[in-house]
Amino acid sequence: MGLCRKIGNSQQVAMRRETEDIHQKGRNSALANRVVDILCSGSMSEGFRLKGSDFDYMVWPKKFKVIWELNQTQYYHRQTLIFANCTDSPPGFALLQLLTPNVKRNFFSVCIRMNSGLYISSSKYKEIMCLYDKKCTGSHRYLHGPCISEVHIGQEFDVACCLFSDFWPPTAYLWIDRCHTWPRPLVVQEIVKGGCHFVAIGHKLGNHEDDEWRISFSLAEQKLVLEMNHTQFLVYGLLKILSKEIFCKMFGDEGKLLCSYHMKTAIFWVIQQNTVPSWCPQNLLYCFWICFKLILKWVYEGVCPNFFIPENNMFLHNVYGEAQKNLFNSLYAIYLKGIAFLFYCPSIRSYVMNVIYNIKRPICTDERIVIPEHEFDVELFNEINSNYAEYMDDLLSCIHSFHTVELLIASPLRKYQVIMLQRYTADILQTTAFILHNLYINTGANKLVYVFDKMSCNMVKLAAKFGFISDMLYIAMYYYRTLRYKEALSVIQKIKIKLARPYIMRLNKVNIENYTATLGGESWSTKMREAVTMPIRLNSTSRYIKELIPELQFSRLNGEYILNIGDIIMLHMLEILCSIHIDRSRAQSAVNDLQVLVHCGQWEFPEETNDISWQILGICQEITGNHQGALYSYQQSLRQKANHKIQTATLMRIQALYSGC
Repeated sequence: MGLCRKIGNSQQVAMRRETEDIHQKGRNSALANRVVDILCSGSMSEGFRLKGSDFDYMVWPKKFKVIWELNQTQYYHRQTLIFANCTDSPPGFALLQLLTPNVKRNFFSVCIRMNSGLYISSSKYKEIMCLYDKKCTGSHRYLHGPCISEVHIGQEFDVACCLFSDFWPPTAYLWIDRCHTWPRPLVVQEIVKGGCHFVAIGHKLGNHEDDEWRISFSLAEQKLVLEMNHTQFLVYGLLKILSKEIFCKMFGDEGKLLCSYHMKTAIFWVIQQNTVPSWCPQNLLYCFWICFKLILKWVYEGVCPNFFIPENNMFLHNVYGEAQKNLFNSLYAIYLKGIAFLFYCPSIRSYVMNVIYNIKRPICTDERIVIPEHEFDVELFNEINSNYAEYMDDLLSCIHSFHTVELLIASPLRKYQVIMLQRYTADILQTTAFILHNLYINTGANKLVYVFDKMSCNMVKLAAKFGFISDMLYIAMYYYRTLRYKEALSVIQKIKIKLARPYIMRLNKVNIENYTATLGGESWSTKMREAVTMPIRLNSTSRYIKELIPELQFSRLNGEYILNIGDIIMLHMLEILCSIHIDRSRAQSAVNDLQVLVHCGQWEFPEETNDISWQILGICQEITGNHQGALYSYQQSLRQKANHKIQTATLMRIQALYSGC
């Protein structure tokens, strides 16, 4: 029960995966007309929400295809073909030879001459990608292994520079023969058809460390994690916790040699080799102990065989010599303590204590007891909100996204996918509405402007009918954008009434009694429309309201593509902007309310929105003539953590204030 609280019960894990699945499909459709593909990996995509869980992204150019045999060229037309040569590389690595000469001239800067052929250097490719991203976004990024690491809205994640092959590596054919009992034959077929990736890093002990590429099975591993039953997933989570809370914190530098990828590899091997007779909740700690002993054995032998290519010893270049000896001694010391060594993991100590001291009591498997309804709803709606529509910055990407929604609606959907698709569609409608408006507002064709204005208006209204309460703010935003101030204020008043309800859920805050009494047992669709409000998300590629254009522009230049604004902050801003044209006393009153909110009411909105909240207060104060107050607010914005990277816009506004004095 305690472990389900920490890692998630089967219902929570299914919800996380299903919402992410819709998000991934939507991302792929929006990128249909782009030159790159993106795969989301990492523990978050697997269904974990542990402290330190992350999203990692694999990015590769669509036109570049890696082949293993020359006769595979027949399957391609107009693609840039690359041949994977494993002859001179350690197992699990390859040199990539460029076969197609008709590439852009600047691409040759990442190539080297070798054995009378032209090869793509992994180190040069990665450096060029990092420099390119910095040039495009101005973001502070750095190289980390095969990845480019960066931070968005306070969260760090890695982007792996990859190339892709539609074909399964010949060096991994034996893995197919090993799959007698796990995974299922259908899953094996899907994995093999899915091909593999190459990440830009060479083997440290190879002859071509700077130029080799590592074969990556990330897509296959995702499918294998999905194949785990819930007990297996809990053991995997327990191993990850062990790695972070004991290995990394208690063993010093040697402990960092073992990473969560080694934990994942261990459980894959244990499951496939049928070492455990029964993966069930009652056997959970026994199953964990088997996996731990396998890791101990690997460290003793200095051999960690890759699950797909066992000849690739993943310990070869770091777990050897004195480091190996010290790591083994540390692991063996906790092995001698038995399963009780898990007491040293603070996040699961109470769970372990309960199991050990009540060894005869059956482990609770009734998951309805584990997670109350309101807690699950909070997590569900936060998951839905975090999986927003991405990469839609032109009409074509919106059309692709609508087409995907159409296909998904016609396909069999699981219950969490239905509610996620509902919210995702609202995102697409809102983004499309503002893109349409921005496209046709300056055309001069009055009839065309009228037609698309009506379409855009209907889109934001439709989105509000099955989105969050806060989605009504997009209607007010659109009315303000089109100079319909009275209509905007009418919508704002309706939103205020809804937000005053005693059962409102905002992020992770909700009055449990009122929420349960009013909406307990209702559908998630009803709850979302009637009780849930979330921060407003503005895409930096679109123009929503002119007062925030500098923030959107400079945020994008500095590598941030989204402004996250507290719903109440946006509500007050829109009321101020509209009231200025109708009732200045109401505008001033709204500014006073906003000032109190930003100064004293940070609990109302996420901490990571503080910089933009102070910025908006300053903008509203400046508009209403309080230049001294605006200057103070802008200075406060600069003092906050720069999650939205709007400092340049802030400095520009401060300079403009001084110039006007």
